Amino acid sequence: MAMIHPQFDPVLLSLGPIQIHWYGFMYLLAFAAAYGLAHYRSTKRDDWTSDMVSDLVFYGALGVILGGRIGYVLFYQFGEFLKNPAYLFRVWEGGMSFHGGFLGVMFAMMYFGYKYKKSAFTVWDFIVPCVPTGLLFGRLGNYINGELWGRVSDASHPWLTYFPQAAGADTQLLQSNPSIQNLVKEVAGQYLLPRHPSQLYEAFAEGLLLFVVLWWFSSRPRPRMAVTSLFLIGYGLSRFIIEFFRQPDADQGFILFGWMTKGQILSAPMIIVGLIMLIIAYRNKIYDWGKQ
Repeated sequence: MAMIHPQFDPVLLSLGPIQIHWYGFMYLLAFAAAYGLAHYRSTKRDDWTSDMVSDLVFYGALGVILGGRIGYVLFYQFGEFLKNPAYLFRVWEGGMSFHGGFLGVMFAMMYFGYKYKKSAFTVWDFIVPCVPTGLLFGRLGNYINGELWGRVSDASHPWLTYFPQAAGADTQLLQSNPSIQNLVKEVAGQYLLPRHPSQLYEAFAEGLLLFVVLWWFSSRPRPRMAVTSLFLIGYGLSRFIIEFFRQPDADQGFILFGWMTKGQILSAPMIIVGLIMLIIAYRNKIYDWGKQ
């Protein structure tokens, strides 16, 4: 028996004219978690201070926000941007890209490394174990908002979910494929189809599981670039696999080979580059801290 998505109020808290939205709150939790974890890591290292961590998280937050928005527009809404460049600044309409945010953080960390005279990979190796918690909170925010839902399934998994926000997409799918009428459930006058809660799959794989793996792996001295490499591989694999359960964006669809999505196209290079970097890291055997 599939479940019905709980229709959370997108506004978590209203204080007069000020409204705090769930998604904004999740961003706040993500940055707070990153700061707390990075600060803890700095206590285990002689080459990092609390002031450096504060700067690192500040630059990282800027990279996430600016890179995430610019990446979304360039990767997913480039046609709209060409028609109206001001679309880039219409942030109230939503739209953030992980891959864009990741690139934004990379450049921010490069600037941080230049400022503090550290290798870019030294900085990335230090901070990437703190990143998955942000992904965890972000995907939970997606689920609360009922967005980025998964594909329709005829399986009997009890965690399949009817998303009222997907009513329009469900109607179109039913019109083009009447054979799935038996899956329909009427919810508040809407005819809905059971879908994978792919936001929760991503929260677990890209967030919790990747965090545990990276935190364990980085708890011991590793060659420079190895931790960053594992992050690229881990995220790329998680995202690539879960894209098979996630509904492609309506304006994107399947882009390559009739089955490959934009998310998979952007994630595949991460896996390849990560594997190459991991090989190079263990060949070079350059260590930034600890006994080898």
